[in-house]
This record gives sequence, C-alpha cells and structure tokens, in this order.
Amino acid sequence: MSQTPQDFSTLEERITADYPSLSRRLQQTARFLLDHPQEIAFATVAKLAERAGVTPSTLIRFANHFGFSGFSEMQQLFRARLVDELPNYNERIRAVRSATGETPDSTQLLWEFAEANREVLDQLPGRTDPRLLERALDIFERARAIHVMGARRSFVVASYMTYALHHIDKRTFLVNGLGGMYGEQVRAIDAEDALLVVSFSPYAQESRDVADEARRRGIPLVVITDSNLSPLARLADVTLVVHEAEVKSFRGLTASLCLTQTLAISLGVRQDKARERKAEDDGAERA
Repeated sequence: MSQTPQDFSTLEERITADYPSLSRRLQQTARFLLDHPQEIAFATVAKLAERAGVTPSTLIRFANHFGFSGFSEMQQLFRARLVDELPNYNERIRAVRSATGETPDSTQLLWEFAEANREVLDQLPGRTDPRLLERALDIFERARAIHVMGARRSFVVASYMTYALHHIDKRTFLVNGLGGMYGEQVRAIDAEDALLVVSFSPYAQESRDVADEARRRGIPLVVITDSNLSPLARLADVTLVVHEAEVKSFRGLTASLCLTQTLAISLGVRQDKARERKAEDDGAERA
C-alpha cells in the first residue's frame, strides 16, 4: 500500500497517477479538487459535495483511497498549500472570503485565534519529548556561545530567544543576515559554540543553507521546526517539533515562543545551579 501523501504536491502526483483507474465518480471528484484547490481548503464537506455534484460519502471515499482517515485530514494539505503559495496576507484574506463566503468580524477572529492557540498550548507538553529538551539544554549549556537563526516568520521566535538568552547572561548572537552576510555570520561560529535554527514550512532557503553549513563543520545544531519530515530535521543533533495553531490559513507562533521561553529559563536554572555548586566547592576548599 502506498504511503499517505504528506504535502499537496505529492497528493497531486498521486491523484494524477491513479486517475485512469478511478471510478467515474472519483474521477469527477478528482477534477473538482484539482481545479478548485483554494475552495477545498476551507469549505465544508457538504458544500464541496454540492459544488462537485457528488455525495459527501464520495468525498470521504476519495480521501480514504489515498490513505487518509477522513476528508478533513486530506483537506489540511490544501490549507498548507494555500499558506505556502499565498504569502501575502491580503491574498490569503481574499482566498478565505472567496472559499467560505464569510467576512468574520474582529471579535469572532479574536475568539478563534485565542481558542486555537489555547488548544496547541494545552497539547505542547504532551507532544514534546522531555529527553529531547534535556539534550538540547545539554548542548546549550556546554556551548561557549549560542547563535540563533530564524528567517521570515521564524525571525520573531529567533529574536525572542536571543533576547531571553542575553537576560540569563548566556553569550548569544542573532544570525540575522544583515547586509546579506549569512555566510560571514555562520563562519564566525566557533567549534565550541552551538547553533539554534528555527524554521517552518515552506522552510526558508537561508535557514537550510545555514543548517547545512553547520552540519558540514560539525557545529552542534538544535532545530525547532514543524515536522520530523522537515529538511532541517535530518541535519540536526536535536529536533524539537512544534505544532502551531492555524486559523483561516494564518498560522501562529504561540507554541514556538512558549518552547523557546522554556529552553531559555531552563538553561538559566541550570546555570544558577552550576554557580551554586561552584561557590560551595570554593568554600569547601578555603575551609
């Protein structure tokens, strides 16, 4: 049995390859889905079935054919495509309004964003392997300095992490590519340092290049990303996967900021304990 597609491009390839062998109704469904990807991203099964001229059960059967547990699971790939291919917020807003026929007011959006972010925060501790957290902290604690990199949307998380690490007195540098100097900043990373790269789909090329260079030079690398299938995950010594909230194709950063705050404060606690032990050892020697 073929593996369930993990992104829209793979799904599109599978639909194209399987199309000749599909039943007439499933072929009709396939044509509608590929012709109206923006509408598929947000509309309900009932509305899509009506538009496609098939029954809701046909849509579900179509999703099952390609290995999905239900239609909503397959629909997530259409939403991810919309986020990746429409980076401009105005274009996304227009796409959502066109697909759903809705114009949500500010209060409705506030409730939706708050509820979605509350849900991912509730799930974050259970989804995070404590052993990976400790391994990341081991790398950071041993490092002479920590270099932090995040491009585009991820820059918010990287800049906060840099700020937090400065406030626990950890030597830290933000790899910001100022003047296009990503390469020069990465070359300044010492073998005794560590690198944290934050990157989410569609994974900025700058982040990939920086992670590749760190891997090539043997620099300890921690990655915060959104999937174990991320191209950066295979390069990392430790990969921390974060699932962010998504409302109408707009993804949040709440869980990622919570995770970086946890890492920074946990490292601060470790450093404080280390200073206490050193003070006790020094006192014992003088005695």
